[in-house]
Amino acid sequence: MTPAEMERRIVRYGNLKPCKTAFIDAHTPGSDQKENFTIIGGGVSESPDQHVHISIPHGFNIGAAGQPPKCRNSLHSHRTAEVFFVLSGRWRFFWGRWGDAGEVTLEPGDIFNIPTGIFRGFENIGNDYGMIMAILGGDDAGGGVIWAPQVIEDAANHGLVLSQEGKLYDTKKGQALPDGIDPMPVLTAQELAAFPEPESADVVPNHVARYWDMVALADRAPAKVIGEKGMLRDKPGFEVDFVTRASASGAMHQHNKPSVLMPVRGHWRVEWDGGGATLAPGDTMSVPENLMHRAQPSMTGDASLFHVIATEDQAGPTWVAQAG
Repeated sequence: MTPAEMERRIVRYGNLKPCKTAFIDAHTPGSDQKENFTIIGGGVSESPDQHVHISIPHGFNIGAAGQPPKCRNSLHSHRTAEVFFVLSGRWRFFWGRWGDAGEVTLEPGDIFNIPTGIFRGFENIGNDYGMIMAILGGDDAGGGVIWAPQVIEDAANHGLVLSQEGKLYDTKKGQALPDGIDPMPVLTAQELAAFPEPESADVVPNHVARYWDMVALADRAPAKVIGEKGMLRDKPGFEVDFVTRASASGAMHQHNKPSVLMPVRGHWRVEWDGGGATLAPGDTMSVPENLMHRAQPSMTGDASLFHVIATEDQAGPTWVAQAG
């Protein structure tokens, strides 16, 4: 693989193309300044305006959300895993039918494997524009987003209507639902009662990993962050490892599935049979299956990255929640 061919599998932070109309709350005050990015796979965007940087199936999707201070992402749920790590900024994640069942604040490098099947939202509580990177289970990301009823109602008041097929229509642009297509129905009281309301004490110990704890555990070998035997025990259809300068290996190796490298700190030199490239925080690199390669820090100072690869497990509900 030539460097030019590999460059097409690298999405540079500075080249990310945002979609500002990705979801139903794009016009709702407080959520109308957020930017969504679909990096690998189509994700769960409801807008035809989205730009998919890499469409190669990986068994999971990679995305990102960028938001200015005090901007929030509205309460929603997923059928498969949704994992976030903070690239920049300070973020409050909250969950429950009304967003008051529990919450946790995350800072750069922290990662959150959000339990499947609960309503969740997040907001930038820092002083500057912040970015969080996302991993979504499955090539189709679980079939879309389930919104809390109040989100759908608020959106309609500001001109956005979601069809029962999961497509977004903007009445401010003169758009209307096609004949024979109904709007997305809001969940009934009985359906809402099936959504768990876990407390912070139930969620944080089993679903949050802090950056400096991962650094400590990756002092000799990469730390398994998400996996059947990981820091966060789960089988969401992919595994996440954390690599630091201390645990980076100079040995060439390969995987039988496409894998993804996502630097958190420092610059990383990735070399493969045929070339090399340097990655910076916020860059995303898709390494082809069966390609011999290695990744090592290319500069002094702190250096860390997340490595993501699909497993043979089917993408589905959070395994920890099921087992518990």
